[in-house]
Amino acid sequence: MKPVLLAGETFHVTSFAAKGYEVGASSRYSNGAERYNQGLAAHGITVVQIGGERCESEFPTTMEGLSAYSAVVLSDVGALSLLYTPQTRLGRRSVNRLELLREWVENGGSLMMAGGYCSFQGIDGLAMFRGTAVEECLPVECFPGPDGLEAPEGLDPVIDETGHPILSGLSLPIPYVLGMNRVLARDHADTTTLIHCSGRGGQMPLLSIREYGAGRSLVWTTDIGPHWLSQDFVQWSGYDLLMANMIRWLTSEI
Repeated sequence: MKPVLLAGETFHVTSFAAKGYEVGASSRYSNGAERYNQGLAAHGITVVQIGGERCESEFPTTMEGLSAYSAVVLSDVGALSLLYTPQTRLGRRSVNRLELLREWVENGGSLMMAGGYCSFQGIDGLAMFRGTAVEECLPVECFPGPDGLEAPEGLDPVIDETGHPILSGLSLPIPYVLGMNRVLARDHADTTTLIHCSGRGGQMPLLSIREYGAGRSLVWTTDIGPHWLSQDFVQWSGYDLLMANMIRWLTSEI
């Protein structure tokens, strides 16, 4: 299998500390995908990660560039981080990478979007994937406003399709999650929801899949690591297998 391209999951945190008139600042860089990358590596799947701050200059801009990867995973990276290019910042035409991704999937590519504060529409509505070409090829539709749901009480995943190969071999039950993006499952014959969570809004898709043209797309509407994934989840014996099976299904290996 060719490497998986993971876009996103990095962030900087800047803090200020005031001690009377003296104010100091500090900054740290974090990668929220460390557990995910380890889980895929345990199943022999190589991940090439492009942090959100690098997507503008490094995310592929051609079909050939995308085809170097077996699948693309967008996780906690907003639409603008992919739409901006060095050329557009200089006022010149450039490629629309969201349309490029849709065409790539239609022609046989594999696309996954994982949840987070900057996925789907996002916690403040800033991810802005609603109405884009990427949304068009996903198995779900984005709501128009902020879609982040915090659930400190925990949400228990419910399996809808027990016989699907993505869920094969998992130890049950699936541990609880602490939040997710609220999305609407498409009512298409090519779309299936495998797992959902229940909340005030009814049943919310957690894991949905779609056959789109010659390719496949998948959404996992919670984090691939903390904090929306509980510690019980990231330490669960089925974590590595579930994450690997998502990629294997996308790439038609199961």
